[in-house]
Amino acid sequence: MSDKIQPDDPLGVAVQAEKQSLLSWLRERLVAGMLIALPVVATFIILEFLINLIDSRVVPLIPPALRPETYLDYAVPGFGLLILLIFLTLLGAVATNFLGSYFVSLTDRILTRVPVVRSVYSVFKQIRDVFQSNSAGQYKEIVMVEYPRAGSWVVGFVAGPAKEEPAYRLGADFITVFVPTVPNPTSGFLLFVKESAVIRLEMSIEEGAKLILSGGLVYPPFPRVSAAPAAPGKS
Repeated sequence: MSDKIQPDDPLGVAVQAEKQSLLSWLRERLVAGMLIALPVVATFIILEFLINLIDSRVVPLIPPALRPETYLDYAVPGFGLLILLIFLTLLGAVATNFLGSYFVSLTDRILTRVPVVRSVYSVFKQIRDVFQSNSAGQYKEIVMVEYPRAGSWVVGFVAGPAKEEPAYRLGADFITVFVPTVPNPTSGFLLFVKESAVIRLEMSIEEGAKLILSGGLVYPPFPRVSAAPAAPGKS
């Protein structure tokens, strides 16, 4: 007798549908569990890698008499990271006074004159200068800009009003907007846009970053969704 389900067997069709439904339910729950566990597991793996990497570089520089494993039966994970944080804090405290600023400036002048070193050092120096130039000049507002063509909008971070030559060439009513790319938000496009031509959003910088990093999959909650705002200059 054949075990195949006959097309006119309603009981067999129902049993097969129930099995498929159960397998579908299990598959969906498995995928949901993996998605929930992925960021947690990835975070711990990356932290473990970074801590071990820093420990392997910093701990050998510490005299044996100051290492925890000298007095304990095991090495303390993260001890090198702790020492590095203390060192960086002290370095920052020294660099912010007059004498420290002089030595930092002297180091900049020396390293920017070494033929091979200056090409690498200048890149990281520019990144450092961006963060040191103005601690209050960080992105604090999210806007939508019509780019790259009319009717197409992107999310960007407002850096502030246009300054210096761009402001002289364009006018005082232009602002500087950084439009990051996905999935690498460290690269992007620097736009000078009329302040009246942007749509200001109420979401925070963190919420805007999540929206961009997720590729449009994670939207922050917004209660006033009954009436969508019109584009600038349109009724």
